Amino acid sequence: MVVCPLLGERIELRKGNFKQLKNKLGKIKLLIFDVDGVLTDNTVWMGADGAELKRFNVADGMGVYIARRAGIPTAFISGRPSVATIARVNELGIEDFFQERGPKRVPFEKLLGKYKLTGEQVAFMGDDVIDVPLMKLAGISATVPHAPAYIRKYADIVTTHEAGMGAARELVDLVIQAKGFDPVDLTYK
Repeated sequence: MVVCPLLGERIELRKGNFKQLKNKLGKIKLLIFDVDGVLTDNTVWMGADGAELKRFNVADGMGVYIARRAGIPTAFISGRPSVATIARVNELGIEDFFQERGPKRVPFEKLLGKYKLTGEQVAFMGDDVIDVPLMKLAGISATVPHAPAYIRKYADIVTTHEAGMGAARELVDLVIQAKGFDPVDLTYK
């Protein structure tokens, strides 16, 4: 991990150099996150009655709010249906949410069409094999430290924060700062 001289953040840069990274981050107009293993720590608690609980990070939620204030929509794409995830999506006011088994490329392409974007204008964060196709299509691909090496090799950025512990917020902050926004100003103005 090194401090990015252009952004002032500690990151693991996997591809290119810091100037290239900042330029790519500055082009981002849509953030897409996988849920399990990115927004959560990949753990699911199941009660005897089948009720499911997941732990989400408040800082990641604030990141969604900050991105929205900067005019950057945020989408969640999960390959696993979950009532707990629906509750979090509703709490955060996420408009674009997909949870269906099957290739994640289908909702990704729907989002590109909805917002009239190219893959280059999207940042995607995932952590497992089902996420690799989107990591290849996105202008910025990110993952978390616990992702296997064969997944990390597809990432432009490996966050310093673990999944469910602020990793998504870290990516939001990088995008926001590369675009010249101050997260504090976006939050309180």
